[in-house]
Amino acid sequence: MPTVLVTGGSGFIAAHCILQLLAAGHEVRTTVRNLAREADVRAMLKAGGAEPGPRLSFFAADLTSDKGWAEAAQGADYALHVASPFPSGVPKDENELIVPARDGALRVLRAARDAGVKRVVMTSSFAAIGYGHPARKKPFDETDWTNLEGGGDLTPYTKSKTIAERAAWDFIAREGNGLELATVNPVGVLGPVLGPDFSTSIQIVKGLIDGSVPGMPKLSFGLVDVRDVADLHLRAMTDPAAKGERFLAISGDYVWMRDIARALKARMGKAAAKVPTRQLPNWLVFIAAMRMPELKLVLPELGKEKHATGEKATRLLGWNPRPWEQSAVDTAESLIALDA
Repeated sequence: MPTVLVTGGSGFIAAHCILQLLAAGHEVRTTVRNLAREADVRAMLKAGGAEPGPRLSFFAADLTSDKGWAEAAQGADYALHVASPFPSGVPKDENELIVPARDGALRVLRAARDAGVKRVVMTSSFAAIGYGHPARKKPFDETDWTNLEGGGDLTPYTKSKTIAERAAWDFIAREGNGLELATVNPVGVLGPVLGPDFSTSIQIVKGLIDGSVPGMPKLSFGLVDVRDVADLHLRAMTDPAAKGERFLAISGDYVWMRDIARALKARMGKAAAKVPTRQLPNWLVFIAAMRMPELKLVLPELGKEKHATGEKATRLLGWNPRPWEQSAVDTAESLIALDA
């Protein structure tokens, strides 16, 4: 079986990618910023049901440095570039996100090209597709790009993902020398949590379950399960139809936060006793964001509704994501099991 490099092995999506690669029989190499994280990653994989042993090897490499990337890529047939900075709040300087996202992607691509890797699948985001545009009814798809000259819904994170993905495609066009690229552009990612480190999307469900969110902001999200995101990475890695393509990963369409709360209430019984039911007025959310940095990320989205479609991944790659309601419940149950 081919050997696969997965960057950022301690991350939520990366860990699930590693689990599926191991289950398929691959040898896996993964990068972490510090090799002290190896034990944490192995514990996450064990929680996911895997005991990789020597089929998983670790390399120290950071998105902000050239050191370690050539060694990590050497001998890999494919690479999944999943590592990317994701903030818990809005940074004071947007370049804290933009520079490592862009330069890190280019470091991975150069190392992959020089090592003779066949294809890189890069984890991008809907953030690189659906922002900076006027309100519209038409669903966003892979032909759309976030407009960096657009309106007030642009954040340092959306800019970083857009700039990084653009830089990746430009690199392939100018100096890829035969290296292939595909990108996966997920919306908000839910699903089983394997350890104490998890994303902002998971924080939303955690806040609902533990009652720390007193009510629901008027927010709508696209949702997709991390297991389906990992599955899409693996499909995009080897399917000839994925060469040079972007794939938007979403289950269904956008849903309102109150729909997530209702799904948890309906399916989880007493475990969802603290899940709020009342809608919060926008002004109150702005006040709450002063104490909860993660809320600042969503303030530009209050009251807005976006639509998106994952039809392309289904049509070209046979991808079939599970319902978002099940993902929300599985997320909550895993958080409860971890006592997170």
